Amino acid sequence: MLNNLIVFTALASVLLAGFSGQMQNLTTAAISSARGAVDLAIGLVGLMAFFLGLMRVAEDAGLLRHLAAVVGPIMRRIFPEVPEDSPAMSAMILNISSNMLGLGNAATPFGIKAMEELDKLNKSPGIATNSMVLFLAINTSALAVLPLGVVALRTSVGSENAMGILLPTWFASGCATIVAVASAFLLSRLAFYRSTNPPTITPDIPPDQDQTNYLLDNTPEALTPKPIRRTCSLFFWLTLFLALGLFLWNNRQLSPIALLSAVASDWMLPVLIAALMLYGWVRGIRVYDSLVDGAKQGFEVAIRIIPYLVAILVVVGMFRASGGIDLFTSLLSPLTSLIGMPPETLPMALLRPLTGSGAFGVMTEALTVHGADSTIGYMVSTFQGSTETTFYTLAVYYGSIGIRETRHTVPACLLADTAGILGAVFIVNLFFG
Repeated sequence: MLNNLIVFTALASVLLAGFSGQMQNLTTAAISSARGAVDLAIGLVGLMAFFLGLMRVAEDAGLLRHLAAVVGPIMRRIFPEVPEDSPAMSAMILNISSNMLGLGNAATPFGIKAMEELDKLNKSPGIATNSMVLFLAINTSALAVLPLGVVALRTSVGSENAMGILLPTWFASGCATIVAVASAFLLSRLAFYRSTNPPTITPDIPPDQDQTNYLLDNTPEALTPKPIRRTCSLFFWLTLFLALGLFLWNNRQLSPIALLSAVASDWMLPVLIAALMLYGWVRGIRVYDSLVDGAKQGFEVAIRIIPYLVAILVVVGMFRASGGIDLFTSLLSPLTSLIGMPPETLPMALLRPLTGSGAFGVMTEALTVHGADSTIGYMVSTFQGSTETTFYTLAVYYGSIGIRETRHTVPACLLADTAGILGAVFIVNLFFG
């Protein structure tokens, strides 16, 4: 389906540009989008190298195995094709947790690691498995607890209730996640997609042995925390909590909302980095060596996704430049107005699955022109917090493992996006309409 969608979008863009006199803009957009895709991928090199290095530290220290053992039974119900002892389980847990906490920088490398591990279970490389489709659909549903970027922007444009989007975002992203899981599951049961599901590689586990026990008993010998290092770790955390207390005291003049936003956005990622590195060090891991080994893999992955990013982003850029978004807005606005969706929010809804920067720009303009605390302001903020850049995510995750046959990924993800948008329209009108 992705192949046909790309071709149709490119051809439609050329025709629209021809009739609207936008051929020059289309040419410029194609060239700039190709250059931007490469710049974006190169910008991801350092990010993915470092965080995949941290993943290697957690793996060598045994953290991933323990995560899989604890949460594995729950994840097993969601991903029945993935064995509990697969590193994919813990990588998916870290990815989903990072997304929920608004740590997008960490979520992408963790998600790529999860995809690589899922691909190791795939007997037909290049074809997406049901587990890959479901995992990507969950990612595009953007289940969020703290939409920090949106809250920060609302604060910067003078919102008096910057955190007011929390409940709407939870509701809308929850709707999107439910639809993502349901659509991925139901679509996989259709005859066409069921027949194309690749067979899964399963480990040889004795039939009389529990998978969780097998996981713990058949991994490298557990590392024993060093007493002195454990004491140093305790001292570090006590000191960090003291520093946090001083930060809160020195910024006590801020409103509770601004203070919470500052702590969440500024402290979460550094604390995650420190926690993973400290865990490995306490358990005797050579942290530097593990970081370097994992970083090598991150560099290779970042380079590998460039062709996929170029293909997706060039077509998206052409569609925007041709006036396709404006055309869809004019055609759909009479219908969306019937469900309480202002025409001013429609460009945001259409752009969000296509381009993160474009959608962010539209949201910023809407907040500035209409006010952050207007119905339109709340609605576009909730759109941003409860949906994801679907085609970028698809290009990065599938490009990292060379998936060419995406099966039911696109319809499942777009259904999740639609549910998130409709959920946002409903809840914002209920709360602020």
